[in-house]
Amino acid sequence: MQKKMSLLATLTLAAAVIAMIGLSHTTARADNTAEATYKAKCASCHGPDGKGETAAGKAMKVKDFASEEVQKMSDADLTDAIAKGKGKMPAYKTLTPDQVKDLVAYVRAFGKKK
Repeated sequence: MQKKMSLLATLTLAAAVIAMIGLSHTTARADNTAEATYKAKCASCHGPDGKGETAAGKAMKVKDFASEEVQKMSDADLTDAIAKGKGKMPAYKTLTPDQVKDLVAYVRAFGKKK
């Protein structure tokens, strides 16, 4: 009976560790996906660092994502800007709601890098 309990405890611990590893990979994958989406859809204007210092970004006078002006926008406002467009920025209607949500988080991260 003691051996069965020990084996059960070991298996439970192993399952918990595997679950934690799986969750951490899911989070990393989401970050990588958001980064890939940003590079594909946003970086040409907003730049790899979100500062908007590209030729297109300067021409359209895009805001620095780390700026207080952008960071104080609500998630709903950022979501609308991405999904529906704003000013000269086109709408990205082909993005899924999860991709838009991940991009909002990615934009928020620029404010934390200050």
